[in-house]
Amino acid sequence: MLGRYCRLEPVNTERHAQELFSAYQQAPDGRDWTYLFHDRPDTPQAFNAYLAKLEASTDPLHFTIIDTSASKAVGTAALMRIEPAHGVIEVGSIAFSSLLKQTRAATESMFLMMRRAFDELGYRRYEWKCDSLNAPSRAAAERYGFTFEGIFRQAIVYKGRSRDTAWYSIIDSEWPRVRGAFDAWLDPANFSADGRQKRRLSDLRS
Repeated sequence: MLGRYCRLEPVNTERHAQELFSAYQQAPDGRDWTYLFHDRPDTPQAFNAYLAKLEASTDPLHFTIIDTSASKAVGTAALMRIEPAHGVIEVGSIAFSSLLKQTRAATESMFLMMRRAFDELGYRRYEWKCDSLNAPSRAAAERYGFTFEGIFRQAIVYKGRSRDTAWYSIIDSEWPRVRGAFDAWLDPANFSADGRQKRRLSDLRS
């Protein structure tokens, strides 16, 4: 999946492990992994084993996010709970390093995955689910144009505790408006010379 600022390619341990491990180690601790099912692997050996599991999985189907300006792997995300018969697919297992957070590449990576689901695969419904306590994830879902659908109480147990899950979705009838906003936001003309956005993504949808 190719964009202006990033590309996504299937996770490959041999190609991506060293750069991803380095990118995740830019953070002083593993708090960014609080709401993921795995803790941050803090040795190269542990990280390689973790990434090899991602590479072998077919659902979730994990992708590495490459920042094209630096030609470096800076994060991962997955398409998961893939249900072709119902036209439903979920984005999840999103692990952005500090090198990717709050960048145009981060936003574009999510757009590229949506575009794959709706425009290329013809899915009807695109889902986002997260821990109800994960405020940054919930804010991101709303920024990207997802609609909040409710809380599934005591949905799962992970890392030794019960999780209430917040559900969000975009459906195919909403996609043209969402896609148009992404296209306009990602246009280089939407950014000043110092890289500041001129219009917010949510404003472009409205």
